[in-house]
Amino acid sequence: MGCRDVHAATVLSFLCGIASVAGLFAGTLLPNWRKLRLITFNRNEKNLTVYTGLWVKCARYDGSSDCLMYDTTWYSSVDQLDLRVLQFALPLSMLIAMGALLLCLIGMCNTAFRSSVPNIKLAKCLVNSAGCHLVAGLLFFLAGTVSLSPSIWVIFYNIHLNKKFEPVFSFDYAVYVTIASAGGLFVTSLILFIWYCTCKSLPSPFWQPLYSHPPSMHTYSQPYSARSRLSAIEIDIPVVSHTT
Repeated sequence: MGCRDVHAATVLSFLCGIASVAGLFAGTLLPNWRKLRLITFNRNEKNLTVYTGLWVKCARYDGSSDCLMYDTTWYSSVDQLDLRVLQFALPLSMLIAMGALLLCLIGMCNTAFRSSVPNIKLAKCLVNSAGCHLVAGLLFFLAGTVSLSPSIWVIFYNIHLNKKFEPVFSFDYAVYVTIASAGGLFVTSLILFIWYCTCKSLPSPFWQPLYSHPPSMHTYSQPYSARSRLSAIEIDIPVVSHTT
């Protein structure tokens, strides 16, 4: 595995992270989190389905693609606890994941444009390329946890609503989109962890994610001559004379 170069694993994790964030963004905007199906027994009327999202609500007749009622102020009056939690959890998850993507990009750029000889002026830098990818993997895992937990809760909350009222509630495909995107974040995190664990055995001190102390600089500096080392030191040698 090319640990000292930009590897396919880091590029794949970056692309997978972008796709997962895009999926979370789509799931956040989709008005298809919960369906409320109202069935009528009047032959002159059509059944009505209410689609509930995180921000809007839409009511449609069966066989129609137009919204009979489109509530754009639904986000401020959500009365369902699971959807209210998702309003905060999904944007927070996307924010964490975008921070992880930024760290991945910094790590790849640091790897691609670094010189073969470490810069002495940057020796005290606490986080290097490996550290960026390691922290990014942790952030991807955190983002996946924040988005996955409330998305799964929607499924169980539907069961609760059907028991409390009538069996007319069901979850829609926005739940699947969000769960799949959260799974993509976990896969991204796993790729970065595997890449790091494979490469961490390199002997170079510049590979460690965190420096416990600044690395020794004598390896990268010109050796001093014996004369220059002793030039600032005065040595007194006692002289012993023997009298006969």
